Amino acid sequence: MARPTILDLAQAAGVSVSTVNRVLHDPAKVRETTRQAVFDAAVRTGFAGLGTIRNNLYKARRKLRVGVLLLQRNRPFYDNLAAALTEAAAQAREADLAIRIDYQQDLSPDGTAAAMHLLAKASDALLVVSAEHPLVTRAIEDLHAAGTPVFALVSPLSAGCPLGYVGLDHWKVGRTAAWAFDRLLDGPGKIGILVGSHRYRNQETNEAGFRSYFREYPRGFDLLEPRYTYERATIARELTESLLRDHPDLAGLYISGGGITGAVAALRDSGRGHEIAAVGYEMMDTTREALRDGTLNFVIAHPIQSMAREAIAELVAACEPEALPPRAVTLPFELYTPENI
Repeated sequence: MARPTILDLAQAAGVSVSTVNRVLHDPAKVRETTRQAVFDAAVRTGFAGLGTIRNNLYKARRKLRVGVLLLQRNRPFYDNLAAALTEAAAQAREADLAIRIDYQQDLSPDGTAAAMHLLAKASDALLVVSAEHPLVTRAIEDLHAAGTPVFALVSPLSAGCPLGYVGLDHWKVGRTAAWAFDRLLDGPGKIGILVGSHRYRNQETNEAGFRSYFREYPRGFDLLEPRYTYERATIARELTESLLRDHPDLAGLYISGGGITGAVAALRDSGRGHEIAAVGYEMMDTTREALRDGTLNFVIAHPIQSMAREAIAELVAACEPEALPPRAVTLPFELYTPENI
């Protein structure tokens, strides 16, 4: 068979011959998506200049610096998320990415705002996990004015400027947790609720969805007022112990915020873990083991790998020369029981 010509390659890629010539000889003048389409067509057709296109594709990749601001270091969920984001950045084809991941030990609003400004000095775009606060909002607006796109990750944020989001529909998360309790419990009873902080919009929305389900389907459950863990395992343990002590008839516990390792430890050590229906958040070693031994009955989790890939792709797209405003990407969540881990 005759070797594919430039005309054959152009037809296979759905572009003009002149575009293929630019990909071969002046790739910087061709959009990344078009260069990639020509490369893919060259692979399919066995085009003789495949090596040249591959080299040009690599050389012409934009160099971007991505900054990520997560919560405290050594928390399993954020350690897993950091690893997934690092891998997604390394595998990104759209640009040559340098990723920097910082952790917030100081979760105060002024500490978060200061960390965002510091990270932005070395970044073309930011991905941030943060509580909602006017100081954080102002930081987002200042960074937008300076030309740095910002995306909220895990927990939505608000601002008077375009702001992206990559995460779950937390109202649905809350209603799904309520649906689980509705089926786990034989009859009405008290359900305790642990939330990291009222300023994390994802957790507040989780609780709103949770309560909305039982307003729609009243079963006689007594939903206790939420107790705040402030994202600390030690506080979550203390609060779980106090719930067990104050409510001997506690039937369920919804752990919708940070500190789940402490709550699980308290349930397990109490000896009542198998008596209480417990629904938790995020899949990691602690929650997996708790599902195995019956301390937890149901876990709702972020799809960490796909969330990382989506977040990196959105950051790269937001840095395009004529990019559209950052958008919200809502991902389907994962559900785990003792039977599917």
